Amino acid sequence: MELVFENIPFFLKGAYYTLYVTVISMFFAFIIGVLVAIARLKGPMWLRMIARFYVSIMRGTPLLVQLFVIYYGLVDYGVTLGSLTAACLGLSLNAGAFLSETFRGAIQAVPKGQTEAAYATGMTPAQAMRRIIFPQAVRIAIPPMGNTFIGMLKETSLVAAIGVTELLRSAQLLVSQYAVNMPFYLAIGVIYWIMSIGFSAILEQVERRLARAY
Repeated sequence: MELVFENIPFFLKGAYYTLYVTVISMFFAFIIGVLVAIARLKGPMWLRMIARFYVSIMRGTPLLVQLFVIYYGLVDYGVTLGSLTAACLGLSLNAGAFLSETFRGAIQAVPKGQTEAAYATGMTPAQAMRRIIFPQAVRIAIPPMGNTFIGMLKETSLVAAIGVTELLRSAQLLVSQYAVNMPFYLAIGVIYWIMSIGFSAILEQVERRLARAY
């Protein structure tokens, strides 16, 4: 374990990139998930079909393949992305598809009487969605959304395959340098575990505050 302690700064740098990719991807995945969910529920038929196709592709293909398509495949068409950009884009698109299903189910779980009451007060459909339906849907969606985000944190290990020096890549570099495996892989396992606990605690606090608000 002495080697692990000697290389803690290197691990912390990898943890920083892991958190960076996770947080940026969470933000955009949330936006994508909401927009796609609304498109599938409220959009015209052509938009619903596009949204359904997007969800089917993202959920039906491995994330690693999606990362390769974005980072390596787009080069064939003159589009070159940095590894961090490609990582955030791939994770955002992938998680956004899963979150869209979470939000779609949450929106449908809001009692229809809430929508009818909003319309009765003179709200437009957009106002009813923003002021009445969506806040309640978010409260319903928090637990499954948290699972998606924690899963994303662990899936960031896949971006090592496109050259991002996050936690797993940091361990791989140290293994190649010292020719020792177990200490470094155990160390990143513990770090992932600690970060997962941290995210879980944050989401629990958010869920409690939303529960008190309603």
